[in-house]
Amino acid sequence: MNKSWLRLSALIQKETSQLLRDRRTLLYIVGLPLVELFLFAYAVSLTVYHLPTAVADQSQDIKSRDLVQAFVNSQYFDYTMTVQDEAQVRQAIDAGQVKAGIIIPPDFSAHLEQGDASVLILLDGSDSFSVQSGYSAASLVSQSYALQISTQKTDRTGGKALLVAQATSMPITNSFRVLYNPDFRDLWFVLPAIIGMLLQTAAVSQAALVVVREREVGTIEQILATPTRPLELLIGKMIPLLVLCFVIIGIILSLGVFWFGVAFKGSLGLYLLLTLLFITSSLGLGFLISTVSKNQRQAQQASTILMLFSMLLTGVVYPRNTMPLIPQLIGSVLPLTYFIRISRGIIMKGVGVTFLWSDVVALVVYSLVVMIAAALNFKKRLD
Repeated sequence: MNKSWLRLSALIQKETSQLLRDRRTLLYIVGLPLVELFLFAYAVSLTVYHLPTAVADQSQDIKSRDLVQAFVNSQYFDYTMTVQDEAQVRQAIDAGQVKAGIIIPPDFSAHLEQGDASVLILLDGSDSFSVQSGYSAASLVSQSYALQISTQKTDRTGGKALLVAQATSMPITNSFRVLYNPDFRDLWFVLPAIIGMLLQTAAVSQAALVVVREREVGTIEQILATPTRPLELLIGKMIPLLVLCFVIIGIILSLGVFWFGVAFKGSLGLYLLLTLLFITSSLGLGFLISTVSKNQRQAQQASTILMLFSMLLTGVVYPRNTMPLIPQLIGSVLPLTYFIRISRGIIMKGVGVTFLWSDVVALVVYSLVVMIAAALNFKKRLD
């Protein structure tokens, strides 16, 4: 155990010295995420369809079902689950099962006839694109349905005066509550995902070069001549990069909270712990790329392709629930997919492991698999 620690300590010192000596690369690693943060802070808005929706229909009559069907027919809302009350809707949104909730109160039809019916719509404000699309769509659907009800009343009475009265006073009043992001600030939605994207990019791109760089410069022979084991070599190279990634997240998170004013609602300790797990999985993925690459160009190309897939398929910008099955499956093999849900859940919603356990388990399994695969793939011999 003592000899193993001495070997590992020597490797860590070597990697740290090599990392600090190349100041241009170090500045690039730390500076590029900061530039990307300011660029992504002002990302474009997108219209999102088919929002997973929980419905609490407490009226259970023809009118309430017609209203729910009107929301579904708009293509903006998908009737995903049935719940009993507002508390269960909030719980479903917290757990990430739905992005919106519709609460129809009891005696909806009676109030509709009296012209004072109300419907409560809850929107997940942690998803900027979803909440903007849902807010606009829900208003249009309710207005259209109310106008339809007014027209039906006019047809039954045959009076023009009633049409004027109903046109000026719609029988349905919508009340909206945007959870977690009431001011519709895009950065509050973008920052948690961008933290993960920048961390994964920095971790994978640097880890993907460590082994293949040693092979190209010729120092791999010296390492192979030592009693160092493959797993010790990977851990020794991982720890300095791990520390560097934590420096990056400290800078980005501080800028997000103190410069851009993003509210951090969850546990900072839990967030850093799960971030450590995510960085480990990203570094393991980078090491796996490094062990299968023949040269630095191949490693860089693989990292670029991985970054492209991560940007498009993990939910950084484009919601995953609107993607076809195959892109969703591809995104599911990337660690960023799971960390984005963790990051948004802790930063914006303030939830704990109770709601995030499936993503945490996925990252644990992912970290073990890629690290073991990288260690096994690293052959202690020259090709």
